[in-house]
Amino acid sequence: MSAQPYSGGGAIWRELKKAPPSAKFGLAVICSYVFVALFAPVLTPYGESEIVGSAFEPWGEEYTFGTDSLGRDMLTRLLFGARNTVGIAFVTTCLAFLIGGVCGILAAAMSGWVDQILSRIIDILMAIPALIFALLLLTIFGTTISALIIVIAVLDSTRVFRIARAVSLNVVVLDFVEAARLRGENIGWITIREVLPNIMPPLVAEFGLRFCFVFLTIASLSFLGLGIQPPTADWGSMVRDNAALITYGDLTPLLPAGAIALLTVGVNFVVDWFLHKTSGLRDE
Repeated sequence: MSAQPYSGGGAIWRELKKAPPSAKFGLAVICSYVFVALFAPVLTPYGESEIVGSAFEPWGEEYTFGTDSLGRDMLTRLLFGARNTVGIAFVTTCLAFLIGGVCGILAAAMSGWVDQILSRIIDILMAIPALIFALLLLTIFGTTISALIIVIAVLDSTRVFRIARAVSLNVVVLDFVEAARLRGENIGWITIREVLPNIMPPLVAEFGLRFCFVFLTIASLSFLGLGIQPPTADWGSMVRDNAALITYGDLTPLLPAGAIALLTVGVNFVVDWFLHKTSGLRDE
């Protein structure tokens, strides 16, 4: 019994060692961002909204990446931005998968009028451009963090519903599911014990891709002024607040933009590797 966990850990470590350089790079990026997000208050020299100098101080020993338009330390804001932007995007993606995944699996498992009603609702929601719809809803319900999470999660759950329903439809027609129905198992048991384990690889891969889209959506909304509100540090609003420096040859606005791009690339590298591993294709 005691050797079981060690064997599993060893297998995971062997798979990581065989991973391509792109996947290792992506994992390193993700781990770095998680570390920064968790320990941002320890790593930062100042408070998240603390004004420490004059506006637009240049890069130097005192302020590594200078200061923003209000005199707040850019390095501090960048590190806290990892906690806020990435953390909110992760919670939003989890909620989107909870809503869309449950509805998609139930639609496939129950079929009939349940599938038809849920599918038509999703079709209506997907007919409206997501960013425009999000802007409209946030204008109505306000720009609090809770409203931001709920609005984006509900809109993004439509995409999760489509893929969860599609992969579930391929499973619910198999013999072992029919055997479970004939045994008299209820729909909850069938979805949890029979359907869900067989659709996890595509859902996990979709989670990584969906996280990137949610992450970029939150950054876009913040850039437009309807996302994470000041004084909370957020990479999207940091790009907007410091965009004027580009005209003077200052690269400061590119720092939060680069942080967004780097995490997106890192997650996609890991998702590509995971899809390759779960597809059954052999490494050449």
